[in-house]
Amino acid sequence: MQAENRFLDDLARVATGALGVAAGVRNEAEALLRQRFARLLDDMDLVTREEFEAVKAMAAKARAEQAALAKQLATLEAALAAGKDKAAKTRTAKTRTAKKRMSRRTAPKAAASTP
Repeated sequence: MQAENRFLDDLARVATGALGVAAGVRNEAEALLRQRFARLLDDMDLVTREEFEAVKAMAAKARAEQAALAKQLATLEAALAAGKDKAAKTRTAKTRTAKKRMSRRTAPKAAASTP
């Protein structure tokens, strides 16, 4: 019986050693695969999640600023158009006044010269 126990003990030690070696090989294979994938991803020139989120936030801010500037531009264009209309009316009124003055100056003074 002791011989069988010794045989089983030796067999258990061999199996334990084999499992330890297999675990070591597995760990080495995983480390090698991680290195290869890391090198592959580095060669692909991908951005990190943090960089992507930062650029995304900058783009959102730029869109918001562009919308605000477009609104401000529309307001200024409306004010400019209203100012042009007012200036045109003022010019028309000034032109009429100037024409009346000119017509008074150039009108013949017939009533004063008739005997």
